[in-house]
Amino acid sequence: MRDILDELLAVWRADETAGLATVVRTMKSAPRAPGAAMVVAHDGSVAGSVSGGCVEAAVYDLAGEVVLTGRPRLQRYGITDDDAFAVGLTCGGIIDIFAEPVSRNTFPHLGAVADAMATHRPIAVATVIAHPDVDWIGRRLVVGETTTDGTLGSARADDAVADDVRGLLAAGRTAVLTYGPDGQRQGEGMEVFVASHAPRPRMIVFGAIDFAAALTRQGSLLGYRVTVCDARPVFATPARFPAADEVVVDWPHRYLAGQQELGAVDARTVICVLTHDPKFDVPVLAVALRLPRVGYVGAMGSRQTHVDRIERLREVGLTDADFGRLSSPIGLDLGARTPEETAVSITAEIIARRWGGGGRPLADLESRIHHDEVDARR
Repeated sequence: MRDILDELLAVWRADETAGLATVVRTMKSAPRAPGAAMVVAHDGSVAGSVSGGCVEAAVYDLAGEVVLTGRPRLQRYGITDDDAFAVGLTCGGIIDIFAEPVSRNTFPHLGAVADAMATHRPIAVATVIAHPDVDWIGRRLVVGETTTDGTLGSARADDAVADDVRGLLAAGRTAVLTYGPDGQRQGEGMEVFVASHAPRPRMIVFGAIDFAAALTRQGSLLGYRVTVCDARPVFATPARFPAADEVVVDWPHRYLAGQQELGAVDARTVICVLTHDPKFDVPVLAVALRLPRVGYVGAMGSRQTHVDRIERLREVGLTDADFGRLSSPIGLDLGARTPEETAVSITAEIIARRWGGGGRPLADLESRIHHDEVDARR
């Protein structure tokens, strides 16, 4: 919902009703992941996408329909062996779309959800998408780390779902949960879509150089909250890194150790060391490679620089197991030369690491195109 939140809020704040269509479940080779959304405003304008184009027109009509009827709907698009739906996906996949009318009346907590997302506080929205009692469908529970707001229909259901949602929220996962009609854990009939809005993952770039400027732009494009850190104040300035969320003047190893102590580094954090200077990169890598949870650690440099760096890291106690977590030289082999091309190479490796991709041309492969997310903790 993050990518269409501004458009949705504009309708909500105008006290109008929008049609919100959300991918809640995918099967086979679906083009968008659960949580992808489209919003249709009261004037017919549209923002967002649920399929990359395959079923957008049909979903647009569905969103308009739920606004007129006031009743949310769960609709499947795709082709199975037994059934051919009126509208299918060219990729052969199947998606379930939940469409609902959104207004101040139907979603009074939207403003609070938006505030939490804007201030990087974890928040999740649990919505009933299927239930034997149609009056339950569309009810929602907003769950924070220690708070809940709204109701699904009963205290029992609220308690059961809130407990499970906090587990998903801690992992940053979006999923459909199944319960009995009153929230019974051993049962079926009620399906709840949980959209987890964890803070944006972090990209920490050490080294205020031209390659870092290109990488911050790529990182921001991919949705990372980007920090540039360098001990040299003449280079580490916001003017040189306008795409970064913050620019920090500090010794890299000291900054990273402090962020770890604050709990600001997690399994989704990516660390890119671009300093090219042993007095900076060896101490920060000694910290980074000992972190218990981190998504990616990469270091720039030639192969000779890498060999020299490894020897220096051995001298401070790092082992082969630690080096197995290090991507050095950083990036995939794309033949990159310019800072911008190198930034693409680095982010391509980060994406491949997250999803388990091999970096080979898709035309050379026969396996499925879309991968499931892998455990980034290494």
